[in-house]
Amino acid sequence: MAARYSRRAARRAAIASRRSSGGVVPEGQRFPAELRLRRRSEFDAAYRAGKRVSSSYFTAFLRANDLPVSRFGFSIKKALGGAVVRNRIRRRLRELVRCYRKEIPTGWDIVIHPKGSVGKAPFPKLADELVRLLSRP
Repeated sequence: MAARYSRRAARRAAIASRRSSGGVVPEGQRFPAELRLRRRSEFDAAYRAGKRVSSSYFTAFLRANDLPVSRFGFSIKKALGGAVVRNRIRRRLRELVRCYRKEIPTGWDIVIHPKGSVGKAPFPKLADELVRLLSRP
């Protein structure tokens, strides 16, 4: 019984050691909730009143929001793959926006639709494409 308990304790300790370091991200590099589109009405407004721009990796809908920041939303179709693939694409997009949001103009609501090749494309190429696409509104 004691050996079984120590194996469980060791497993828990190993899992706990793999967790992130408590979210220690410098303040200027976070992607807070204020910068995200969350409600369906916000997405619908970007689709209806916004303009559409496309590239080989993304389609983006941009709508002016009269705020000092740009807000971002992501919409990943089920046709791109299963949940694991879609979540990987969503994480990559969030990281792109988090890292390069200073280079993207402010004052816009932006909904990004990735295309199928985003899941396996090299990260620097995606970054260049996204910044180029969003810097021309």
